[in-house]
Amino acid sequence: MTIKKTLLASVIGAAMTSAALAPAAQAETTLRMAYDADPVSLDIHEQLSGGILQLSHMTFDPLVRWTKDLEIEPRLATDWERVDDTTLRMNLREGVEFHSGNAFTAEDVVWTIERLKRSPDFKAIFEPIEGASAVDEHTVEIKTKKPYPLLLNLATYIFPMDSQFYSGEDSDGDPKDEIVKNGNSYASRHLSGTGPYEVTDRQQGVRVAFERNDDYWDEQSPGNVDKIVLKPISENATRVAALLSGDVDFIAPVPPNDLERVREDDNAKLVTMSGTRIILFHMNQERVEAFQDPRVRQAFAYAINQEGIADRLMKGFATPAAQLSPEGYAGHNDGLEPRYDLEKAKQLMAEAGYEDGFEITMMAPNNRYVNDAKIAQAVAAMLARINVKVDLKTLPKAQYWGEYDDRVADMMMIGWHADTEDSANFHEYLTAYPDLDSGAGQYNAGNYCNPEVDKLVSEANLELDQQKRAEMLQQMEQTLYDEAAFIPLHWQDLAWAADTNVDLEPIVNVMNFPYLGDLVVEEED
Repeated sequence: MTIKKTLLASVIGAAMTSAALAPAAQAETTLRMAYDADPVSLDIHEQLSGGILQLSHMTFDPLVRWTKDLEIEPRLATDWERVDDTTLRMNLREGVEFHSGNAFTAEDVVWTIERLKRSPDFKAIFEPIEGASAVDEHTVEIKTKKPYPLLLNLATYIFPMDSQFYSGEDSDGDPKDEIVKNGNSYASRHLSGTGPYEVTDRQQGVRVAFERNDDYWDEQSPGNVDKIVLKPISENATRVAALLSGDVDFIAPVPPNDLERVREDDNAKLVTMSGTRIILFHMNQERVEAFQDPRVRQAFAYAINQEGIADRLMKGFATPAAQLSPEGYAGHNDGLEPRYDLEKAKQLMAEAGYEDGFEITMMAPNNRYVNDAKIAQAVAAMLARINVKVDLKTLPKAQYWGEYDDRVADMMMIGWHADTEDSANFHEYLTAYPDLDSGAGQYNAGNYCNPEVDKLVSEANLELDQQKRAEMLQQMEQTLYDEAAFIPLHWQDLAWAADTNVDLEPIVNVMNFPYLGDLVVEEED
């Protein structure tokens, strides 16, 4: 396999009295990349997802970002300080331009934060923020409603947008800054960021082409890839075959069944690491009366063999889960273990009056998470052992999320990586009582509700003593476990593969959005 090179003609315009040879053509490096799906939109506030965050890091820049060791490093913010318990002052990088040519200023940060606070997917994360103000052209202050221990974490999700570019109305008279979920808006079709790449062509579901931003501010970036062509290949086997045949240079994810195949190929390299994305099923208590009984939910939890799924379906490339928080997170509760016990499950069903079972619908994506459709099939088969008949439907990711938002099935699969690298984030989105105004419970497709847990997490988000905060979040996990608020399956491990020339290790991370702007492709011998 080789990285595709495109020769660009170079022209000399100087007048000469005799013929002269043109200088050697300059080789441009094009990375052909295949992911399981492409971004659903160019509007980085339309959906909170891995694909959108990957797009954000390619075409925009955050104020700060995570390092591989989960430390914070400066990006568009050069430094910062706490003014008081509720105010963070950030100094911004000077001389930065958006792709449009507009200058980046503090007003763009203020405008972006205001837009994030009204985004259906992001407003729950940014609910603690009161607002932001521009102190001067390159200084901004972000103020929280109350003391908040994760304000700097939130700044990793502030990718300043070009406020001039997105202001006004489009040709149809619609606001350019309008956020339309799964719709067609100006921001979903147009993009102007400060990032290392510009979008030059996009055919939804077919390809997205990126070209290196000649005026990119980060002159210290080692990245040397001039063009990137992202092609969505949802079928795992086809995606791996494309890499091994040399049709593409970089793929993600690598399915567990193909890890050894890729590892043993002399022309490919494989990079893996433990992940923090939880895969789970919600049980919708509003659609199914039986799910309102905690004994039934517990029976479902006892009926599911997480270790079997991780071992057989995931080929060991997953960590069985009994809670939301992976090891290393503040809320991880060491006392919680997977509880597969089929006889216990049958006993609980009988105690709840459902010994003969009942029928439910189940829905899952078939190209979003590793082996998602197979996992759903396995879970359906396990539930059949406690006389639960499952009508399972799987859909491509692009179609699935609209159905998920509408809660169209009794059980629905979702995977979640904590956006703030913190345990509280899991609850805020997945198990908090759904509240359209605040955005809490945005992805709580089970409609689980426990006001005491909501209160506990709210208090934890005000607690600056990290030990006390951890104990509160561990209690949250214990309660969710005791009440079987959801069915945890596993934390999904991560794998990427590429041509041997592609230096993957420095740019991949547990957040699962490689910093492609810093990617180096080595020259072939």
